[in-house]
Amino acid sequence: MTAYSPAPGAPLQELTQPTSLTLPSGRLNPDAVGWARQPIVDTSGIARGRGRNKRWEYWNVTTPTHILALTVSSIDYAAVHEVWVLDRAAERSWGKTATVIAARGAELPAGVESGRARARAKDLEIDIDPSTGSGPEAGSAPGAGTRLRARTPDVAFDVFAELPQGHERLAVVVPWSSTRFQYTVKDVARPASGSVTIEGVTYDVPAGGSWAVLDHGRGRWPYDVRRNWGAGSGRSAGHVIGIQVGGRWTEGTGSTENAVYVDGRLHKIHEELTWQYDLAGWRKPWRVSGGGLEASFKPFYDKTSRLNLGVVSARTDQCFGHWSGTFAVPGGQSLAFAGILGWAEEVHNRW
Repeated sequence: MTAYSPAPGAPLQELTQPTSLTLPSGRLNPDAVGWARQPIVDTSGIARGRGRNKRWEYWNVTTPTHILALTVSSIDYAAVHEVWVLDRAAERSWGKTATVIAARGAELPAGVESGRARARAKDLEIDIDPSTGSGPEAGSAPGAGTRLRARTPDVAFDVFAELPQGHERLAVVVPWSSTRFQYTVKDVARPASGSVTIEGVTYDVPAGGSWAVLDHGRGRWPYDVRRNWGAGSGRSAGHVIGIQVGGRWTEGTGSTENAVYVDGRLHKIHEELTWQYDLAGWRKPWRVSGGGLEASFKPFYDKTSRLNLGVVSARTDQCFGHWSGTFAVPGGQSLAFAGILGWAEEVHNRW
């Protein structure tokens, strides 16, 4: 496969105008290869045809007491959905995963905030609804953002992920070739509030101490991929800090999904980062460095996921913990941060 990539060491273009991910033929649009501060890439063409299309919405909400997550996805020949809740103090989790062959019961919009997402399967319901913050469609929502609702027999949550004015999101097109490519939106440090109910007991998702993160993906993937992803959200030294780091899967494409957010402003890191960790000793600190970032991640919980459908399989170790370190803000001073709650993970997909 021949990737679309710039000259060695040169960053990809920053996209500032809406563009289509695909050409009418369904192949990658070379003009879409780049990155943006907002989700301005139209992915409606990705749903045409069958074979390698992957589409998903993953939301994670961290609170002082719990971690909540939901996934709505269609990997073309199946729909894979999940609702998961962790009680941080007890380190007890509740989860429900549904794998539906032929991708029934999944509804996914063409773009971020362009429509609702839904998942329906046995003992699982997920609803993701964008809100403009005005007009009748906003309902009782406190402003612009996204309402996240999930329900299984054991747990349910209803959370609003606020979209503050001027808040930036990292949107990146990763080009392996004209027929294999991925559009990802990583949106971190979204203020969250609401409630979670576990076995009939309701807990607060408190405003000011809870944060939501979105992973929005649309693309056509190679069969065998290994990747790292890390994210974190919180307040440190008087600033709202968002950590967004990735690795392995973007190597050789010219794209990266690395950035640090400071008070809603995205500072893109164009270099590949160095990851150092040992899953055999996952509680030991992980190290992620490069591009002005020197970060340490100290885990407290490992969420392991395994899927094996023969030729299709997935292995994930998603470790939750706290980020600390320093970041050299472009044009500014070095910013130190600590206690940023989030995760770091290793994934291997054959899909």
